[in-house]
Amino acid sequence: MGAGMSGGGRRRPIIGVTASKRGGRAMWLANRIAIGIAGGKARRITADDGPEALRQVDGLLLGGGDDIGAEIYGGELTLDVRIDPERDHLEQQALDEAFRRRLPVLGVCRGSQMINVHCGGTLHQEIRKVYHEAPYMRTILPKKWVEVEIGSRLARLLGRRRLRVNSLHHQSVDRPGQGLTVVARDDHGIVQGIEREADPLLVGVQWHPEFLFYAQSQSGLLRALVGQAGGS
Repeated sequence: MGAGMSGGGRRRPIIGVTASKRGGRAMWLANRIAIGIAGGKARRITADDGPEALRQVDGLLLGGGDDIGAEIYGGELTLDVRIDPERDHLEQQALDEAFRRRLPVLGVCRGSQMINVHCGGTLHQEIRKVYHEAPYMRTILPKKWVEVEIGSRLARLLGRRRLRVNSLHHQSVDRPGQGLTVVARDDHGIVQGIEREADPLLVGVQWHPEFLFYAQSQSGLLRALVGQAGGS
């Protein structure tokens, strides 16, 4: 069986999954499994792979990881966070390529934030300094309640308005970028979902659906990405 081919001989869409050169193996493995279950073939892309790798994918998943460099969106430079400038540059190139070719894009956690800043938006660099009542939560288990806007693309993909998700972030979307709409928030008001209807698929979620692939709602996100990448 050739690379990217299903058992019936049909080519599986290739989904580029952006990642840092260091670490992130658990997220990569989870994405690889989740995308495979959704009918696609995941390809890990780091700054070492260069722009050529971006031209070989049918869809894009911007994965989780280190903080985005504050200089990209005019935030305050701090020394107490891990950043990855090479990955920032890679993902900006990846989004430019995806927009040029009209590829479907799903942003996950950091990836959602990157979509926002690439479109001209800003971030809260530390949510606990803004949302004082929000508890510190860092878990891959679905323990946070999220409300999704009726009629949004995200609500249609998830198949529900209210659901529980996981949480691995300390930053979040502040001002949405050009054309982006906030379509989901948690019970404390923190942005959990953004989208832009004009694109084939441009959705960002603040949680990690790859760790929740067993849930029907979360698998719907990944099936939509793979389906549009395959032209269906």
